[in-house]
Amino acid sequence: MTRRLRWRSRAARALCALAAGALLPLASGAHRLAPSLLELRELGGGSVLVRFKLPLLQASGVELAPELPPHCEPSSSPTSERDETSVTLRWSESCGERGLVGHEISVRGLAESRTDALVRIELEDGRTLRAVLSGSQARMRVPERESRRDVGASYLELGFDHILSGLDHLLFVLGLVLLVRGWRSLATTVTAFTLGHSVTLSLAVLGFVHFPTREAEILIAASIVLLAGELARPAGAAPTPMRRWPWAMALAFGLLHGFGFAGALAEVGLPAAEIPLALFSFNVGIELGQLLFVAVVLLLGRALRRWLAETSGGLARLPAYAIGSLAAYWCLERALGP
Repeated sequence: MTRRLRWRSRAARALCALAAGALLPLASGAHRLAPSLLELRELGGGSVLVRFKLPLLQASGVELAPELPPHCEPSSSPTSERDETSVTLRWSESCGERGLVGHEISVRGLAESRTDALVRIELEDGRTLRAVLSGSQARMRVPERESRRDVGASYLELGFDHILSGLDHLLFVLGLVLLVRGWRSLATTVTAFTLGHSVTLSLAVLGFVHFPTREAEILIAASIVLLAGELARPAGAAPTPMRRWPWAMALAFGLLHGFGFAGALAEVGLPAAEIPLALFSFNVGIELGQLLFVAVVLLLGRALRRWLAETSGGLARLPAYAIGSLAAYWCLERALGP
């Protein structure tokens, strides 16, 4: 091996080590880095029930807290409930005759934690409003009426953010990109994955099917392990059904991943008057985030194509080992966790 190839091999190992170091802190939060949820329900007479749900895994040193209009004051002490992934606080506020409509609501700490907050508001007149707050837009004004445009934009953003914050789903898509050769075959495979998770996402959110969240998360991680195992097979090995018909594999596993996507949408719910629009917008947001990720991976692969072609076969399989190791860790964590 020439000095140049030895240098490239060492550099590749160093880069892989750096990438692994960057990914390991995210391992335990592959799909538990959920947004917080703020629910406000007007009861009449200026009384507002507050429910604030926070994920247990949060950025250290950052405190997330809802901020209601200045004229609202707590009328009860908060109570807390805790489950395996989150803690929920409940209390009452007195907002008087001014209520919530026309006033601003925010969640403090979103910019520092780099997370989002889902907001659901049930007004006294029966209307239900929903929004997504982020670090760049941590405030919202409760409108008199919610337009179709606002509904579509909110759920589009929710879907986009959800796919890009779900490391397990992104690693599966990365595995598809590494597995499939040719633009047409890749487009067919990614489309099949989208079709699969769109079907089960819609059916689960609308209440037609139900799959236990814990089991779904374990099987999602297992699907990534299987895909990583296929990627790690020697180049000259006989093709398996997974490699001969990648679109069928992507469709089948996409049906499973749809139950994972349904979790975020189930938290915030669907607007009764705009269910088709909200569901369509959420799916489009997921697809846009997925396409952006695929485009970045392809551009990076194109930029490094010549360099990667000169690496050894064992080194070329390191992405498969990294993907499989993280997925195996998630399987154990989700199966043995509380």
